[in-house]
Amino acid sequence: MPDRLTRPSPAETNPGGTSSSEPELSRSLSSRHIQLLAIGGAIGTGLFMGSGKTISVAGPSVIFVYMIIGFMLFFVMRAMGELLLSNLKYKSFTDFSADLLGPWAGFFTGWTYWFCWVVTGIADVVAISHYVTFWWADAPLWIPALACILVLLALNLPTVKAFGETEFWFALVKILAIVTLIVVGLVMIFTRFTSGDGDTAGFNNLWEHGGLFPTGPMGFVAGFQIAVFAFVGIELVGTAAAETKDPEKNLPRAINSIPLRIMLFYVGALVILISVVPWDKFSADDSPFVGMFALAGLGAAAAVVNFVVLTSAASSANSGIYSTSRMVFGLAHDGDAPRPFGRLSRRKVPQNALFFSCTFLLAGVVLLYAGESVSAAFTLVTTISALCFMFVWTVILLSYLVFRKRRPALHEASKFKMPGGVVMVYVVLAFFVFILWALTTQADTLQALMVTPIWFALLGVVYAFLRRTPLHQARVAEYKAMAAGERAALTPQAEAVK
Repeated sequence: MPDRLTRPSPAETNPGGTSSSEPELSRSLSSRHIQLLAIGGAIGTGLFMGSGKTISVAGPSVIFVYMIIGFMLFFVMRAMGELLLSNLKYKSFTDFSADLLGPWAGFFTGWTYWFCWVVTGIADVVAISHYVTFWWADAPLWIPALACILVLLALNLPTVKAFGETEFWFALVKILAIVTLIVVGLVMIFTRFTSGDGDTAGFNNLWEHGGLFPTGPMGFVAGFQIAVFAFVGIELVGTAAAETKDPEKNLPRAINSIPLRIMLFYVGALVILISVVPWDKFSADDSPFVGMFALAGLGAAAAVVNFVVLTSAASSANSGIYSTSRMVFGLAHDGDAPRPFGRLSRRKVPQNALFFSCTFLLAGVVLLYAGESVSAAFTLVTTISALCFMFVWTVILLSYLVFRKRRPALHEASKFKMPGGVVMVYVVLAFFVFILWALTTQADTLQALMVTPIWFALLGVVYAFLRRTPLHQARVAEYKAMAAGERAALTPQAEAVK
C-alpha cells in the first residue's frame, strides 16, 4: 500500500493511519503572501505586452472578453477552493484529482502542470535576456539568462517564505504599474488631452470608432483565443495550499478577491487605454502601456515599462520554479516520479525537485542561439502550454462533479461552497469547448491544437508501464475499494429518498 494517504476516507476510518514520518511542507506563507501570490498569478506578462494584439483584433469588445474569461475562471477557483478545504491533507489539486478520479488523474494532471510551467519558464528566461539588452545592449544573451536562473534558484532554496517575499515584491511592482496607468489615464481623460494625431482622450472613444464590436463577431472570438493565455497561473494559490498558514481563512480570501482584481487590473486598465487612445491606433507588436506613458510626456516611459515587463517575466519564472518543484515533490510521494524528488531539505524545501525543474530552464539559454525561428517556435509552444493549463482547469471541474456525487456530506458541511454548484460546472466546461473552437479559427493556434495531443500520448505510454508496478496496483486497488465503499454508503440514502 502507498505510504502517503491524503484521501478523506482512510483518514476518516483510521485517523491515525497517516505515517508520522512523512515529510511535510512548511506552512510559512502568510495572508499577505497568498494575496499577492494570487494577484501575481492573475496578472501575467500578457497584460503588459499581449494586450496590444488583443485590442487590435477585437477592439473595445476586448473588455467583455476579459470579463467573461475572468468570470468563468472564478468558478474554477471556487471549485478548487471547496475541494482543497474539504480535506486539509490535500497538498494541491493533483491530490484531490487522484483521490476523486483515480491515480491516473493525479499522474496526468501533475506532469501536465509541470510541463506547462517549464515551457512558460523557458519562454520567460528568453524574454528576460532580451529585456536586459535594453540597458546592456552588448551583453551576451546567455549571461542574463543564466544569472536569472541562478538568482531564482537561490531565492527558492532557503525557505518557502523567501519565495513568498520575492513574489510579494514582484506582484507589487505589477500593481503599482497598473494603478499608475489608471491614474495617469484618468487625468488625461478629464483634462481632455489631445495627441499629436488630433485624438482627444475621452470615454466616448470606447464606442465612437466603429462601436463596441468594430471587428465583428469573429474579431470578438479572436480576442478570446489570445486573452485566455493571459490568465494562466491563476490557479497558483492551489499549488501553494500545503504551505499556506491558516488555509481555511486565507485561501477563501484570496480566491474571493479574484473578481475585484480582474475588474481593476484587466478591465480597468483596458478601459483607460482605449479611452485615451482609440483602439484602431494600437499596434499588435507594441506594448500599449509604453504608448500611453509616452503620450503623457513621461520621457522614461520605455525604461519604466521595460522594467515592469522584466519583473513580470521574472515573477512568472519564479512561480514556475516554485510550482513545478512542489508538483514533482507530490508526484514522487505518489510513486509517479523518482523517490529522491520527494525528499525535503532541513528547511522543508524540496530541493531535489527544485534542481530538477531548474535544469530544464537551462534549455532557454540554448534556445537563445537557435536562430530567427525561436519567436515562431515559442508562439507555438506557449500556446500548447496554455492548452495544457485548460486541461488542468477541466480536471479540477471534473473532480468537483465526482466530489458532489460521492461525498454529499462533505459538500453540505463545507463553509466555502462553490456558487452555482453543478450547473456552473457545465457552463464553464461549455465555455472551454467554445475556446477550443475559437483556437481552430486561426492557423497558428490550430497548429498548436493539433500538436498538443502528442504530450498526452507520451504521458499515456509512460503511465501504461508505471501502472504495472506494485505501488500503482496497490493505489488502484485502494481507489476502487474506497469508491465502492462510498457508493455502498450512499445507496441506503438514495433508497430512502425514493
